[in-house]
Amino acid sequence: MITLSNSDARRLFLDKHALGEAPTGAGKGADLLDLISRLGFVQVDSVRTVERAHHMILFSRRPAYRPKNLDALLEKDRSLFEHWTHDASVIPTEFYPYWHLRFARNDALLRKRWSVWRRGGFEEKIQGVLDQIAAQGGCGSGDVGDGEARGSGGWWDWHPSKTALEFLWQTGQLAVSRREQFRKIFDLTNRVIPETHLQNLPTENDSVDWLCNAALDRLGFATNGELAAFWATISAAEARKWCDKALDKGEINQIEVTQNDGSLRKHFARPDILTQLDRAPQPPNRLRILSPFDPALRDRKRAERVFGFHYRIEIFTPAAKRQYGYYVFPLLEQDKLVGRIDASADRSLDALKVTALWPERSISWGRGRQQRLEAELHRMAKFAGTSNVVFADNWLRDPK
Repeated sequence: MITLSNSDARRLFLDKHALGEAPTGAGKGADLLDLISRLGFVQVDSVRTVERAHHMILFSRRPAYRPKNLDALLEKDRSLFEHWTHDASVIPTEFYPYWHLRFARNDALLRKRWSVWRRGGFEEKIQGVLDQIAAQGGCGSGDVGDGEARGSGGWWDWHPSKTALEFLWQTGQLAVSRREQFRKIFDLTNRVIPETHLQNLPTENDSVDWLCNAALDRLGFATNGELAAFWATISAAEARKWCDKALDKGEINQIEVTQNDGSLRKHFARPDILTQLDRAPQPPNRLRILSPFDPALRDRKRAERVFGFHYRIEIFTPAAKRQYGYYVFPLLEQDKLVGRIDASADRSLDALKVTALWPERSISWGRGRQQRLEAELHRMAKFAGTSNVVFADNWLRDPK
């Protein structure tokens, strides 16, 4: 059985996530689409302390990237669509046929769940919402449910027509055609998704096969649970069954991967895993500021096992109980996560403000690392539309 060292596992994992090479490229058009296809998806999030998560994810790999470049692929070329993986994401439209499985499963699941979790009556609104959009064109949640009482705004208190709108999106009858100030605008799916992808209807078995293969190729090595969690469409039992069959066919092997603590953990990998490793570059000596929702960190437990980096976002933690801060960015240097930084763009002051930085315990913060940090902060300040970088007093903190 092949055993990967921890350093080899980190190098391969970063290469799969487009963090192993120098961050260069056009960051638009075909180059941007290729990057997102390589990653599989990019999570969408609304928080904008510097820039929204999906833009930060792409910028960390393509410094030339700008948000308008993503809009072109989503709203004009239609080579990307927006739907769910483990969370709301932008996904290559080429993958759309394999979302038919998710749509079918969502239909049964959400009718059952939402009849309990949300206000009653949403199913009675479904046809009316569809008819409205067919006649009047795309709309957002504020444009449906005329006369229905609005609630608190929380996901559990949607008015029935908003629930119907979201249900139609989750089940593939509607698609996101664009966003207006981050508000989703929905339209009939056949007005958004190219016909060739709507007509391609893989079987359930074909979809499970594609989802597992595509996940493994983007993770490099994985357990059956990690394969299932990657797209969050199939169950761990389905992934386990796929692994058993793929092992029998010789399409995958079992290997051992050395974790950061020195322990060994069994994973599945392609038979050419060592060839993949040979092709994976040594990560550059550049410090990168990652989004908390970066694909490399999405699976927090995996990141902790491989990199020894414990990270939890504290947006929903009361301020007095936060260990670090509201929205703290992990710092990647070569193949190590070396710290975390609390930074935000203050556009009224035309500055990127650094409130605090905590190095990891094993990391000393010398002059060279400081220079690399400042270079990255100035790049990020420009990306955020600000001209300066300012450091708060006592910004460099002791490790926790």
